[in-house]
Amino acid sequence: MELSIYDIIMGPVLSEDAHKKNRVLGQLVLQVHPKATKPRIKEAMKKLFDVEVETVRTYVRPGKRKRIGKSRLFTDGSDEKRANITLKEGYSLDLFGTQEAVAAEKAAKENK
Repeated sequence: MELSIYDIIMGPVLSEDAHKKNRVLGQLVLQVHPKATKPRIKEAMKKLFDVEVETVRTYVRPGKRKRIGKSRLFTDGSDEKRANITLKEGYSLDLFGTQEAVAAEKAAKENK
């Protein structure tokens, strides 16, 4: 099965850690297809969002282990593949809010 660029990127990760990486380091944290490769993720970002990617780092988060009822049986959740993406200088992609909100936050910090 060949993955299309629309199948590769499944969506952003909306966690506090992902938001902090976006704000402080300028990295995007995305959930990607388990069979997606780094070059394919880079290509999908370029075609879908019209941005240039500097680095792509991928990792697999194992699924959580859950007990079934009150028995001794356990089941494992599905694994999740994520990608930390750093964009090249001059490119930005806002996944957590508007650019105006970020600019207002920076202006408020400078005025203190």
